Amino acid sequence: MKLFRSSLLLAALFGVDKLVGLLRQVLIGRAYGVTATLDAYNAANNLPDLVVTLLSGGAIAVAFIPVLTETLDREGNAAMWALFSRVINIACLLVAAAAVLLFIFAEPFVRLVVVPNFSPEQQALTAGLMRVNLIAMILFSFSGLTTSGLQSHNHFLLPGLAPIFYNIGQIIGVQLLAEQFDIYGLAYGVIAGAVMHLGIQLPGLVRYGFRWTPTLEWRHPRVLQVMRVVGPRVLNLFAIQTIFITTDRFASGLNEGSVTALAYGWLIMQMPQTVIGTAIATALLPTLSELVSKGDAAGLKTILRQSLTALLALTIPVTIAAMILVRPVVRLVFEGRAFTAEGTDLVVAAALMFLPGIAGHSLVEIAVRTFYARQSPWLPLVGAMLTAAAFAGLCIVLVPGLGHAGIALANTLAFTVEAAGLLWVLRWQRIL
Repeated sequence: MKLFRSSLLLAALFGVDKLVGLLRQVLIGRAYGVTATLDAYNAANNLPDLVVTLLSGGAIAVAFIPVLTETLDREGNAAMWALFSRVINIACLLVAAAAVLLFIFAEPFVRLVVVPNFSPEQQALTAGLMRVNLIAMILFSFSGLTTSGLQSHNHFLLPGLAPIFYNIGQIIGVQLLAEQFDIYGLAYGVIAGAVMHLGIQLPGLVRYGFRWTPTLEWRHPRVLQVMRVVGPRVLNLFAIQTIFITTDRFASGLNEGSVTALAYGWLIMQMPQTVIGTAIATALLPTLSELVSKGDAAGLKTILRQSLTALLALTIPVTIAAMILVRPVVRLVFEGRAFTAEGTDLVVAAALMFLPGIAGHSLVEIAVRTFYARQSPWLPLVGAMLTAAAFAGLCIVLVPGLGHAGIALANTLAFTVEAAGLLWVLRWQRIL
């Protein structure tokens, strides 16, 4: 019952987040269209997002929560927060160092890694926007870890509200700052959103008795335990993030607006996928970790089968409906001002190839969290590396004939195969 209530709460919050995010994208689309300027803005987020994903919330959340949950169950609240402090101190130092490097070497990173086929003017704009985004990157590093601490206490409300406030910050940027600062106003809105993302969660830390400990103690047994699990997770997410970098590398050599069209198509797929798949998987992780900690193999198998059945029952009809409705919805919601009919065609072509991946992406989320609940991170790492390699290979085959839509189709095929492989392994290990 607790898991069901948590899933419903997260589904509702993720749903609100996606609606506010949709409003944000509508405003951005109508202000900038599917253009080279917005291509630069979207590409500028890649490396900062990579750092946040690898060094704070993204990498640590799934791997960190089981260790925090175990520490809370066996050693109490004070010990859990002491571990939290040690890890957050280490992570924030690493992120600060990465921010300095990205600030200094933004131009060569953009020119050689992110968008080598952009014009020199677009590359310069991308590098400038990337430097502004580094401020938000540092804030998100702390905020993402805060989310892990609260979810370890099975508290999902404030972490669920945080992305909504992040979107509100970006809306402020496009509505109030873009007129004066152009595309940089949107980047300043990202900073405002990051401040709000963190600020809304701080009362939760107070409620659960967080006390910051100004120490690193990286050789502490629990910190080493986190590192053993987080290390493979970092490599796992690095492999996944290379997919987004590879996406923009391929798209930078196609028609103007291809990077942005893929970003919109991904957003359209992510709306139902997050509300269904991410909500179920996020609520499931603390419960899976608790069952593993207690050695309840039968309970683990039962909850997994129920969750997977519910997920497929929801994602398959939603996928079919979304593919039927995507063109009229994009035309109705996005078209206007700078967002033209040509932009609609580009976005719909990408979305139609992304949408069949809703089930695959959702199944991967549950499968990966199952392995991390068991503190067994190596198979998800192998799966992610194979997925990244398969994606790049599929892009080479599909892009010449399908253009940017081929990149979206490569994503769907790669993640669907990964989902099937991970679930087969879980069944072979008699966990599922």
